Amino acid sequence: MNLTALLFVGSGGALGAIARYSLTVLLPRQAHELPYSTFLANVIGCFLMGVVLQWFADSDWIGGTALAHEPYRLLLAVGFCGSFTTLSALVFEMSAMLQRNEIVAAFAYLLASVIGGMLCFYLGVMLVRLIATNG
Repeated sequence: MNLTALLFVGSGGALGAIARYSLTVLLPRQAHELPYSTFLANVIGCFLMGVVLQWFADSDWIGGTALAHEPYRLLLAVGFCGSFTTLSALVFEMSAMLQRNEIVAAFAYLLASVIGGMLCFYLGVMLVRLIATNG
């Protein structure tokens, strides 16, 4: 393991965690409300992941991510987006909704999070492609 890589991931992770906490403070959750801050963190994080990975891709698709940009990928994609998005909070909040017998809301939240995350990821990819072809 490379110390420089760990510093990039750790720095991005710290910034992502601060951003995630800030979003929770800005959008506090009331009882029986959907967890908007977690939902927004996940879909915004997916959008940013799409932008970052496509921005540093050396091909038309993100699978060809260029290794020359590895420190930035580690900082932004692995570190920042990895700590900003949160599957564990989604699962915890769904569990709480299920315990309150909010079954429809819990599964709507799950579907909206997964589908919304995928859509936002691809919107980020398409945005970078649009900028690259028009820029």
